[in-house]
Amino acid sequence: GDSLAGYADAGYLSDPHNARSQTGYVFIHSGAAVSWRSTKQTLVATSSNHAEIIAMYEASRELVWLRNMTGHILRESGLAVGKEKEEPTIIYEDNAACIAQLKDGYVKGDRTKHILPKFFFTHDLQKAKEVQVVQVRSSDNSADLFTKSLPTSTFKKLVHQIGMRQLKDLQ
Repeated sequence: GDSLAGYADAGYLSDPHNARSQTGYVFIHSGAAVSWRSTKQTLVATSSNHAEIIAMYEASRELVWLRNMTGHILRESGLAVGKEKEEPTIIYEDNAACIAQLKDGYVKGDRTKHILPKFFFTHDLQKAKEVQVVQVRSSDNSADLFTKSLPTSTFKKLVHQIGMRQLKDLQ
């Protein structure tokens, strides 16, 4: 549709020498990428799940900024209709364990005690209906473009999915 949607992914230990993982995210509006990032995580993630939660945290912070900015533009330009609450923005994520943990929020258990509570920001946003985290197959996760090398067919599909077209396709 013509609303905002995001994709988040982590590449666990993409830099094994420094024990760092990769965060990747991309936000799409009206079929085109409007914001994207591929960055090395500054924190050492202790599991792929931990890396995914950090990636979701970073994507969620960007999302809050994007929602505020688009809301501001709509209000200033007179395009915002009435006072109705914005719909939650969907962030697609392919890691089921990460999604489950973000649904439950910060629970101090053996599996999460090493994860800082601030990384559960996404959970708070879900409770506030700003965000809805939805599971997507890894092969459909656009953010994978920013975290790992992909088979050519998947790469081409995801590049198309974020609105990139070759000149020959446009003529």
